[in-house]
Amino acid sequence: MAKSGTVGQPGAAYTFVKSDQSVRRHTFAVIVDNEPGVLARVIGLFSGRGYNIESLTVSTVTEDESVSRINIVTTGTEMIIEQIKAQLERLIPVHNVHDLTLEGAHVEVELALVKVRAKDHNRRESLRIADVFQAKVADTTLESFVFQIEGTTDKVDSFIELMRALGDTEIARSGVIAIARGAGVVEV
Repeated sequence: MAKSGTVGQPGAAYTFVKSDQSVRRHTFAVIVDNEPGVLARVIGLFSGRGYNIESLTVSTVTEDESVSRINIVTTGTEMIIEQIKAQLERLIPVHNVHDLTLEGAHVEVELALVKVRAKDHNRRESLRIADVFQAKVADTTLESFVFQIEGTTDKVDSFIELMRALGDTEIARSGVIAIARGAGVVEV
């Protein structure tokens, strides 16, 4: 029996990717009814088929809180992405599915809180790096800082990598939120 997370795990969609197929990152916006169990059904679709979710955020988007938007970041070949989209569209509480990556220009933002335990020179260096990345100091003690940073996933990843080099870190990330650019509005 294979251990969880092992390469070649039976049933994982990524096990069957041929070397000539490119795996790309895609961001989906899924508009759903805001009712108990909807998120579990969406997540179950991914886990039951061996698809990975890199980022997941959910929030209500209507004034009466009857509709929610789920932002999902996943990776896969063109065929896997098409399968994910088709299977999401078949779920009963789903109103519509938008592959923002394919639909054109969109804005993606992630929020992270990064605590770094640093002393002396590393405290000054962490403040200097935070300034360069436009991160805000959310909390401070004599031995640590908590920084708040927002931006693209790459920006957040780079900031975290630099903070890890300065001392012990603890990280909390929101996941990606995304919306299409331009005047078009998704109907709910």
